[in-house]
Amino acid sequence: MKLESNLTCPICGHTENITMPEDHCVYFYKCVACGELLKPLPGDCCVFCSYGDTPCPSIQAEKDCC
Repeated sequence: MKLESNLTCPICGHTENITMPEDHCVYFYKCVACGELLKPLPGDCCVFCSYGDTPCPSIQAEKDCC
């Protein structure tokens, strides 16, 4: 299972490498570059599934999402 994801802000394009938690989803994330509060897109369980290059651990393990 891959726990690193490059999260890209849809507003300013800033990309940050983040270690995803294995025990919970991240619903909100504040971009360190522009301050935008990222929220999951409709149908996604977390910001990593919406804006990351790697889906969250729950999705990778084919389990119910968060």
